[in-house]
Amino acid sequence: MVSLLHSWRLSFFLVIAVVGRATAAGYYAAPVFRPTAWKLAYATFYGDETASETMGGACGYGNLFNSGYGTATAALSSVLFNNGYGCGQCFQLRCVNSRWCYKGSPITTITATNLCPPNWSKDSNNGGWCNPPRTHFDMAKPAFMKIAQWKGGIVPVMFRRVTCVKKGGLRFTFQGNGYWLLVYVMNVAGGGDVANMWVKGSKTGWISMSHNWGASYQAFATLGGQSLSFKITSYTSHETIIAYNVAPANWQVGMTYSASVNFH
Repeated sequence: MVSLLHSWRLSFFLVIAVVGRATAAGYYAAPVFRPTAWKLAYATFYGDETASETMGGACGYGNLFNSGYGTATAALSSVLFNNGYGCGQCFQLRCVNSRWCYKGSPITTITATNLCPPNWSKDSNNGGWCNPPRTHFDMAKPAFMKIAQWKGGIVPVMFRRVTCVKKGGLRFTFQGNGYWLLVYVMNVAGGGDVANMWVKGSKTGWISMSHNWGASYQAFATLGGQSLSFKITSYTSHETIIAYNVAPANWQVGMTYSASVNFH
């Protein structure tokens, strides 16, 4: 009986130890975005080799060189753009089934930074490439030229969502005035996108921010003279992270502030 009791106690503590190690090993960690299955779409390009015409864009990232996106970008058809929630998402593309594809069907990775709007004056299969319900990528020319010859114009591609790999933490660019704060969120890792956002001043509680357009969120509040923290939820993984004291009390519009945290 004593031997059985000792064996039961030993088994119990072994189970507790295993659970403890599982927790410490991260089995219950925050969700991590995983690549999706490959799907078929089409791709075109806009602008020239300098990608100067791709600067700015509907996501609000401004100068894409300064914001870290460079020329590896694309405008998404409205189906993928998803009213701006597609901003910042990362995709792998490769040209398929076209004489314009490079040999070996090389893969390139792009970030969504713009909207390719519908052109209802043209047929969806003849110029209206971004008309719903088409899934389409209008790539920066340098990005397009990594998968196909530019003179092909339009090529079929296979694409999939992939994890956005970024250096450093989230970046927040401020616009607005003393009563209205507009924040553009950039350098987002993981799913690359943002679903919800809150701001907290050093003298306030958490204030919910509404989605403005693209990758921007706004709060109608008086936040001048306060250091600012942000809480952000990923649109894809639903992970929520908090970036404390991102901006000092003397923050200014037009400035970009970096956090030390990012999504997985």
